[in-house]
Amino acid sequence: MGWRTKSDKAKKGHRPSLKDWACDGFHKTFPEYTAQIQSMENLGYQHFTTKGEVYHSCKDTIPARLDARCISPQQFHENYEAKWIPSVITNIPQGHDVPNPPPPRQSFEEKKIQDSNDDNNGSPHRWRALDRWTLDSLQNDDELRERAMKCGEDDDEHTIRMKLKHFMRYLNNNIDDSPLYIFDSSFDEDRLAKTLLDDYKVPSYFNEDLFRLVGEKRRPPYRWFLVGPERSGTCVHIDPLATSAWNTLIVGKKRWVLFPPHLSKSTVKGKALIKKGEDDEAVHYFTTILPRIKEAAVSSGGTGRYENFECYEFTQYEGETVYIPNGWWHAVLNLTHTVGVTQNFCSQRNFDDVWIKTRSGRKKMAYKWLLQLKEKYPHLAKRARKLNKRDGFVMKYDPKEVEKRDREEKARKQRHKESKEKSEFTPNAKRSKLDRVVSP
Repeated sequence: MGWRTKSDKAKKGHRPSLKDWACDGFHKTFPEYTAQIQSMENLGYQHFTTKGEVYHSCKDTIPARLDARCISPQQFHENYEAKWIPSVITNIPQGHDVPNPPPPRQSFEEKKIQDSNDDNNGSPHRWRALDRWTLDSLQNDDELRERAMKCGEDDDEHTIRMKLKHFMRYLNNNIDDSPLYIFDSSFDEDRLAKTLLDDYKVPSYFNEDLFRLVGEKRRPPYRWFLVGPERSGTCVHIDPLATSAWNTLIVGKKRWVLFPPHLSKSTVKGKALIKKGEDDEAVHYFTTILPRIKEAAVSSGGTGRYENFECYEFTQYEGETVYIPNGWWHAVLNLTHTVGVTQNFCSQRNFDDVWIKTRSGRKKMAYKWLLQLKEKYPHLAKRARKLNKRDGFVMKYDPKEVEKRDREEKARKQRHKESKEKSEFTPNAKRSKLDRVVSP
């Protein structure tokens, strides 16, 4: 079967009720939208408030713009992550977030040659992805192109896959309004997928990944390889379990919108503003629904659900890494074909929120995590227990609780047994209909 047959099958599984994926004709109107976005000054940064004012600025705004050559991980943790400030960091895949090793003693001529090589090749920590994840390289990778990648889910949340070689043909030839989007997290399932792990490095700003303590098999999905055709994207959401996220773009341009945590889900999704028969995919959201949300915010005068309303829009360019703090609503639209990688993480800065979500959302994993924290990060284990005590939260898989439930279950069964025996041997016990018929 060719790529068209494969993609049609994937689309039918992903959205079976949608018969015509190009019914709104976005492949015709999208170039005008992208041209408008890309013509904006100041890299397309916009800050919108309920007063109807839009501020264009690259400085002193959200997201903050940082350079990996100038800011250390400690500075980032203290001044941005700890304050939950979304950020765009440049020069990470070029390897500048990791200090170069001290050079060996060299002669003047050797140092001159070394400096020349560094200028040509960049940092020794430069990501291989910059070379291996171009559209042409992916399409011509004899091994990786045979690997089936996740590009959707059916109504029962079963994974829908396409081989990369078929998806790349689909990417270059589709006219769908909201195309399929490779969002693959199965890096450890086979040899081919594992090669992707060698192509990038977790940025030094985000390498404190506390979920790693429970192991790869137990932890929830947290890293994704992304290949998105233009017009594809993700709808408004916050990341699961109160995790934060980083997203590095290798190829193309993405348009982002961010909403602060205090705004409600119904407000940022604009559900009340979607008309009957309209779709709410990313392309529809950015071009149609988001403008309506802004208009409604202005009309409200900043009252009701739009009190203290604000949103932040910006364009992400190749080589940039976006940091999204936990709790921030965000949506993404691919302005061009894109390739990138993203990971969710828990650090000491967002630990409290992550623990509160995990202890109830992943009960068994939370207890295993607590045991590891007690050994590796005792101050965080103490903090977790303090939060549990504050909230009156009882951990289901704590051995004491398991033993308590076992005792209660045994007692319940014993009471039931005794009650049954008592009813059978009580002289005045009510007889069954059969007993009344056959008894003298």
